[in-house]
Amino acid sequence: MYEKSDAAGASKPKSNREAERDARLKAALKANMGRRKAQARARAVVDSVDDAEHSTDNNENE
Repeated sequence: MYEKSDAAGASKPKSNREAERDARLKAALKANMGRRKAQARARAVVDSVDDAEHSTDNNENE
């Protein structure tokens, strides 16, 4: 049939191969999040500059 798991839901220790894979995935996720945050910051700067330019353009027309 099937094996009953521990009542606490404890899993068996990870093999060295699984631990290395988890470490690689964690590093890749951290790098990806860093790139995405940098992109978001760059977009925010560009948007704020665009907004400032548009507000000064509107004031010149008045």
